[in-house]
Amino acid sequence: MDDTEKNDINQQSSPSEPKNIKTEEVSAEIERPEEISGSIPPDFPTDVPIYQESNNKGMFIGGAILFFIVVFGLIYWFFLRNIINPPTSTPAPTSNENVTLTYWGLWDEAEIFQPVIESYQKEHPNITVKYEKMSPDQYRERLIARSQTGNGPDIFRFHNTWLPELQEVISPLPVDVMTVEEFNTTFYPIHQKDLKIQDQYYGIPLMIDGMVLVYNEDILKRAGLINPPTTWVSEGNDVFSAIKQFTVKDTNGTIITAGMAIGTATNVEHFGEIFGILLLLNGGDFKDLTTPEAAEALELYRKFSEDGYWDETMPMSTTAFIQGKVAMIMAPSWQIIDIKSQAPELNIKVAPIPQGLDGAAVSIASYWVEGVNKQSPHQAEAWEFLKYLSEKEQLLKMHETQSKVRLFGIAYPRQDMGDLLNDHPYLKPVISQAKDDVYVSLPLTSRTYDGGLNDEIVKYIEDAITSSSKGTDYSSALTTAGQGINVVLERFKIE
Repeated sequence: MDDTEKNDINQQSSPSEPKNIKTEEVSAEIERPEEISGSIPPDFPTDVPIYQESNNKGMFIGGAILFFIVVFGLIYWFFLRNIINPPTSTPAPTSNENVTLTYWGLWDEAEIFQPVIESYQKEHPNITVKYEKMSPDQYRERLIARSQTGNGPDIFRFHNTWLPELQEVISPLPVDVMTVEEFNTTFYPIHQKDLKIQDQYYGIPLMIDGMVLVYNEDILKRAGLINPPTTWVSEGNDVFSAIKQFTVKDTNGTIITAGMAIGTATNVEHFGEIFGILLLLNGGDFKDLTTPEAAEALELYRKFSEDGYWDETMPMSTTAFIQGKVAMIMAPSWQIIDIKSQAPELNIKVAPIPQGLDGAAVSIASYWVEGVNKQSPHQAEAWEFLKYLSEKEQLLKMHETQSKVRLFGIAYPRQDMGDLLNDHPYLKPVISQAKDDVYVSLPLTSRTYDGGLNDEIVKYIEDAITSSSKGTDYSSALTTAGQGINVVLERFKIE
């Protein structure tokens, strides 16, 4: 699995300045030289031996030397301290300062975060957190535009593929809040690969999610199967064998029940992620779609439709699944919530994405991360709050609150909480794929609403699938798509 390509983001540092030492304040405490060696006042005794004057001069010289030693010692100490322990890029929080943090969220209502926000505010009475659920439409564009004018949020949510698009606004996670080692031992490998640039992390995840196989168990049972397919190739329990058993057609050859929603772009949700999975399993490179491996991946994707197991007369894949017209779809776990809310009676099960040759396993990650605005005057306080949210107690609390308002809550991002979801009917495969380091992040993700990287690249993949369905050979279709994709990657400085 290859990592999402990322670019360097310059860290902004703000070292503290040394306090000016006012020499007039220091010299006021020392006798001026003319008072010691100048003309003798009228009432001063005239019989003082001459050596007494020399002794006073020695005292003055010694005091002056001591003064300069102290001053230069303080200056040396200051610079040596900053060399040994340089200040971090984010200023330390001021414990007594009243701070208001603006938090832009997505998808979750304020009631999900309010209990943990209130708990944090009790522990930090000088901190006020204002959470606002934002509309996903043009969210990224608004985030950047508002931040550039100084009116952006202190904290914001972003997609795991967005880091190259947020260079103007995102700040690095300070090591005094969470070290690299602590991050690595806390979160999953995909978090480490997605959010790290050089030696710094740029975000704290509160969840994990990615593509899984969602299937209708009743259709499987009617077809005489106990388990869903575990591989794409022919091993008895492969995708093609299962699809043949699931597919039901009428006397005119019209599909009544399909085995899997795959093969077209117009009515298959997450077709970009599905193509990405096949591309990676076939050894292809997302940055070079001119290779035979890429053409073979597109050919395999199209084969399901060309062989008559799915076509454009079917409803949208999720709708078809809700209506019982397709046995299996590939989707992130949040899609299950939408499906069950419309069809609570469906007997839904979830499994990992089928494997490729030699047990190769790949899935496309799709999750959201919390970041801190580099324009925020309260970066330290914002990062401390996000670290608090990523603690076990707070994640459990949010999961519990989410589970009260929808089918289930988030899949925990922490490795030490994975076992808590071992028996979860929908999230177990999400966690197992994270543990096994199966996830890869590619900017092929549907419904991120980024108006840029993902949306533009997904459109090029859609054009390639559609043009190949109209007779364009696979290699030519992908070559054209690759040219457009390379323009997008260059614009976001992804090499």
